[in-house]
Amino acid sequence: MDAPGLERTTSGLSRITPDLNRTTATSVARSVYNRFRMSPSREDGPLVGTEIVGAAADVLPLPAGAGAGISPGLLRPALIKPGLGVWLRDLFISLAISTFIIIFVYQPVKVEGTSMMPSLADQERIFVNKFVYRLEPIERGDVVVFRYPRDPSKSYIKRVIGVAGDRIRIDGGQVYVNDEAIDEDYVPPAYTDARSYRELEVPAHSYFVLGDHRSMSNDSRDFGPVDQGYIYGKAVFGYWPMDKLGRVR
Repeated sequence: MDAPGLERTTSGLSRITPDLNRTTATSVARSVYNRFRMSPSREDGPLVGTEIVGAAADVLPLPAGAGAGISPGLLRPALIKPGLGVWLRDLFISLAISTFIIIFVYQPVKVEGTSMMPSLADQERIFVNKFVYRLEPIERGDVVVFRYPRDPSKSYIKRVIGVAGDRIRIDGGQVYVNDEAIDEDYVPPAYTDARSYRELEVPAHSYFVLGDHRSMSNDSRDFGPVDQGYIYGKAVFGYWPMDKLGRVR
C-alpha cells in the first residue's frame, strides 16, 4: 500500500540490484517510506509539490553513494488538484447562504408604477430588508412593502405617515399628524394634490401610509390604515439603475 502523496514508479523498482551499495540504498529508501507512512500526523507533513528528501534526511541520513539507486519519483509527492467534488461543495455552500439571505433577510424586488416618485421610479430595483422589523419598530417615514389589504396576492410599497394612536388629517393636500403640519421634503410641489381627508385615529397595530406621488397614489386615503400583519419588509437600498444606487430615503 503506497503512502498518500507519493509516486512509486515501476522504473524505480527495476533498478534495484544485488549490489551492496544499491541494496543499502533500497533499504534506506524503504525505511524513509515506512517512517513517512507511519507518521501522517507529523507536523512537518508532506507539502504539495515539495520534495520530501530534506524532511526524511533529518530522521535518517543516507549513506554516501546510497542515492544512486533511488528513483526521484519514489520521493516526490504527486500534485493534488481540486476536483469536481470541491467545486460542487463550494457551489452548494454559496447557494445555501444566498437562499438564506433572500428568504430571511434581504429580497430584491422591482417597483412597478409611479406612486412613489420621485423617491422610487417605475421599474427601479431595490432590496427589501425582511428581518429588520423583528429588531426595531416601524417608524414614521419608513418606506415599507406590504400585502395589499384588498388583495393579499399583490404587494404595495408606500411611506409610513402615522403609527398606532396617531391622529391623521389632510387639509387641501397638507398632512397633519396629531394636529401638527408635517414637512414632507420627499414630496416636491409637482407631486402634491389638493385632496383632503377627514381626521382618523390610527388603530392599534396599524399604520397610515401614503405614496410620495400624491396625485397618482392609491394608499390609506383609499383603503384605510394597514394592519401590521400585512407589512413584511422595509425598502433599504436601490441598486438599479446605477444613477439611483444608494440608500432609500
